[in-house]
Amino acid sequence: MGVLNNGMSIMGIDANMQKAVKGLVLLAAVAFDVISKKRKESK
Repeated sequence: MGVLNNGMSIMGIDANMQKAVKGLVLLAAVAFDVISKKRKESK
């Protein structure tokens, strides 16, 4: 998250957009974790 934050700051992305992007990345990570756990359980 720190790398993402620094990169977006260097690129001059608006603070609200940075929060939105970080939220989407966090949601994607949680979704990936849930899906991978479900796949392991079904095997």
